[in-house]
Amino acid sequence: MNRIITLAAAAFCCLAATAQDYGKITGEYEIPPVPEWAENAVFYQIYPQTFCDSDGDGIGDLQGIISKLDYVKSLGVDAIWFNPFFDSPFNDAGYDIRDYYKVAPRYGTNEDARQLFEEAHKRGLKVIFDYVISYTAIDHPWFVESAKQEKNKYSNYYIWTKTNWVDPPKEFAGSFIKGYGKRNGQFMRNFYWCQPALNFGFSNPDPNEPWQLATDHPDVIAMKNDLKDVLRFWMEMGADGFRADMAGALTKTSQTSGNEQFHNTRENATKLFWREIRQLLEEEFPHGFMVAEWSYPADALDNCFHVDFFHWFNGYNDLFQKESWRILNGVSEGHSYFDAEGKGNITDFLASYMDQYEQTKGKGYISLPLGNHDNARLGNRRTDKELEIIYAFGFTMPGVSFLYYGNEIGMKQLPCDWPQVEGAYQPRNGARTPMQWNSGANLGFSTADPSKLYLPVDPAEDAPNVADQENDPNSLLNRTRQLIALRHSEPALANYAEFVPLYAEKDTYPFVYARAAGEDVVLVLLNPRAEASEASFNVNVPFRKTKLLMGDEIELDHDRKTGNVSVKMPGQSYSIIKLL
Repeated sequence: MNRIITLAAAAFCCLAATAQDYGKITGEYEIPPVPEWAENAVFYQIYPQTFCDSDGDGIGDLQGIISKLDYVKSLGVDAIWFNPFFDSPFNDAGYDIRDYYKVAPRYGTNEDARQLFEEAHKRGLKVIFDYVISYTAIDHPWFVESAKQEKNKYSNYYIWTKTNWVDPPKEFAGSFIKGYGKRNGQFMRNFYWCQPALNFGFSNPDPNEPWQLATDHPDVIAMKNDLKDVLRFWMEMGADGFRADMAGALTKTSQTSGNEQFHNTRENATKLFWREIRQLLEEEFPHGFMVAEWSYPADALDNCFHVDFFHWFNGYNDLFQKESWRILNGVSEGHSYFDAEGKGNITDFLASYMDQYEQTKGKGYISLPLGNHDNARLGNRRTDKELEIIYAFGFTMPGVSFLYYGNEIGMKQLPCDWPQVEGAYQPRNGARTPMQWNSGANLGFSTADPSKLYLPVDPAEDAPNVADQENDPNSLLNRTRQLIALRHSEPALANYAEFVPLYAEKDTYPFVYARAAGEDVVLVLLNPRAEASEASFNVNVPFRKTKLLMGDEIELDHDRKTGNVSVKMPGQSYSIIKLL
């Protein structure tokens, strides 16, 4: 299945972030070793509590999702990722799991989950669930037992210091909670205070801190085996894989340890566990697909996961995000490349991306998700045209695409003073509002009284909805469908096809790149700024003409002798062009 394509990339002397000249790229791509169904898959992310409410209690549920599977299928996606639907006290929107084996009653029953898997499969859709194993809820039975004075099976399932009166080493400052329960010790949290960290051991335990267990301690191994049984349970129920929350935050490390015999990086120790999980799937559930929230593909795809979400780095924020907190925290000036103001910079993103892309080709996929539940919506003070250009980028880049529910219709990021629900502090609260199905009561999400809704719906009179956009061929919904269909129909746009940047200069527009598979070559040209832009670059693949697959007409001149190409693009435009 290997194919070769050669393209000459522009000299990246302008990439001050790396001072690297990518030069001429000649590459043979490989399809990563993933389950066959996932080789060119596109995913749709569903947040269960706000997708569709079937019983009128104001909270979305599994039967509501089942009722909308035909719609999901109509998008052209191949699979669904669900945020957690397990029993929980909901201090963190269900990521604080109380019972790994039980669907939360507000969502339905385990039989509803089984039916959901079956109905999705009937429509050719795969389903992955959220495997949240770096922590549990504080009232999970394991932690309840672990917090007891008397030693028991679960005492070491979590990380406890020896006493409440002696604080852990300074590198763990802020990570421990003291004075909880009857056990004389402080427990480690992995996120909120109410999410105690499961004990995957320390890669280099400090001999002066006996509470730091090694990764091969019998109690650590027992805990990991229990988590493997959880995975088996849901795979046997009908799941097709999982997304691992905080995948790189399992094993801990002590910087103060002087015992080099036990020294290893936290990442390597964590990778050993995920390799065990991958082996489990390959042996028992060979169709199983593994997606990481690691955001460092070089580690995540090192014989561990099939996909890594590459979104917790500044370059990703520079593409899409413009929340006010980014400016307040000094993360950036708040300018995004895909905004009409034209003040973005593609080169910092590209430097980070190409570093990871080159290290992971043929090993797995990088995902640049088109929104998710942890960030402000892409529809954050953006027009449909701006969003369409973002989606043209997302669905033509290599790797696996993930589309967040509602982004296909341009749902808006709602105000920062929107109610905080279940730990969803801003901007999360404004990105998790109910799906907008029609212009009726509660925008079709629920028959409940508006005061009973999980979160209020968008109050705007022109709030986008599915029903209004279904019959409009130029709607964002239908444009999104066309982009997904194009990704599937063009070999050069496949998840694994070659990626070659052709024009990307600091503080400059447009961004141009090529995707290639065998004799098929597609150019993607993106000019999201309001002003016209032009560029010159070289393509050393001979072609006689071009075909506009999707997007806007542009001026393109090609010198067949030299391979030089010059383009002029209108403001806020994109073109996906096939070379013939």
